[in-house]
Amino acid sequence: MTDINSIETERLILRAWRDSDYAPFAALNADPEVMRHFPWLLTRAESDEVADRIVSRMAEHGWGWYAAEVKGGEPFIGFVGLNVPSYEIPCGPCVEIGWRLARSAWGKGYATEAARAALAFGFETLNLTEIVSFTVVANARSRAVMERLGMIHDPADDFDHPSIEEGHPMRRHVLYRLAASDWRAVAR
Repeated sequence: MTDINSIETERLILRAWRDSDYAPFAALNADPEVMRHFPWLLTRAESDEVADRIVSRMAEHGWGWYAAEVKGGEPFIGFVGLNVPSYEIPCGPCVEIGWRLARSAWGKGYATEAARAALAFGFETLNLTEIVSFTVVANARSRAVMERLGMIHDPADDFDHPSIEEGHPMRRHVLYRLAASDWRAVAR
C-alpha cells in the first residue's frame, strides 16, 4: 500500500478528510447546481455515508478522493483524486480520476490544477499505466477538464452506468482515458 497524506499544488492542498469536512460536503451534495449531473441530491445522512466510504477507502488504499482546501482560504471546497470504482464498468478494473467542487470554487481552475497533481501522483508514485474518467454525456464542465488534462474520448468506450436504473436520462456515460506514456509526453 502506498500512503500519501497530502498533495500540494500552487494554490491547493489535497489532504485526508477531517470531521469538519462533513458539513460543507453535505451542503455541496444538497446543492442542485453542483449535483445537476447526478441522478439525485443527497440528504445529510447519505452525504455522511459517502464521506465515510471515502475515508474508509483512503485508509484501505492509502490514497483516494482527497479533501481539497484552498491554501490560506476555504478549508474545504470538495474532493479531487483517484478511486477504484466499487462497481463493474466495461473498462474495469481501473483507476478513475474525479472531482466534485462547491460552486464557490468553480471557474478558478481548481479542478484542473488539482487533477493534474492527482495524475502525477497516479503515474509517478503508483506507477499506473492508465487513468480513466467518466461522466454523464451532458456534463460539459467536467468533460472540458478531462480534455484540458489531455484525456482522450472514444465514443466506442461510452457505457451505461450500472448504478443508474435503465431508462434514466443520466445512465449513459462518456469515458475518457489517459495512458501513462501520453501523460509523460504532455507533462514534460
